Amino acid sequence: MPRCLIRFGCLHMAHGVITRVSNWAPPSNLNLLCFLSFAVVVKCCLLTGNMARLPQLVPDQILKLKQLTVLTLAESNKVLPYDQLMQELDVTNVRELEDFLINECMYSGIVRGKLDQLRRCFEVQFAAGRDLRPGQLGNMLHTLSDWLTTSDNLLVSIQEKIKWADTMSEADKKHQKDVEDRVEEVKKTLSLKVS
Repeated sequence: MPRCLIRFGCLHMAHGVITRVSNWAPPSNLNLLCFLSFAVVVKCCLLTGNMARLPQLVPDQILKLKQLTVLTLAESNKVLPYDQLMQELDVTNVRELEDFLINECMYSGIVRGKLDQLRRCFEVQFAAGRDLRPGQLGNMLHTLSDWLTTSDNLLVSIQEKIKWADTMSEADKKHQKDVEDRVEEVKKTLSLKVS
């Protein structure tokens, strides 16, 4: 059964939640919520020193961040080079990377794909969705609008093809009836000549 990837962005965007958390929780917890909502890579956090602004992460949180990193990378690239993944996930060897992708990502259902050891890449076939980051809503609306337009055009095209098929079917039936009528006429004519 896949692990639940909670949509942290919903919590982050809810003003009441942010106000309550900021009133009683240390700033590092609010930073963690923001980080879980939109963070891309664990190593980036470690390298930029943002770790000091976060509470100590437990292994499950680090695992979740690594899974979210794979999802984020997979949303923009369908072929993920091993070298990039190893760097982003702070993994030291290919075996560890492949074990992580298989056991923690593919078996949990957050991604599907093929591990290509010859080309040293992960070919993504499916990736679960992530929260929209600030600024992505406009692009998502544009994409959905384009999809709707394409769907409408496809529907019109299908309806035209159905109409054409119905017309051709009627024409074929009419032709079939004409041929049968003509055969009957010829039979009658021949039977009159024989008698």
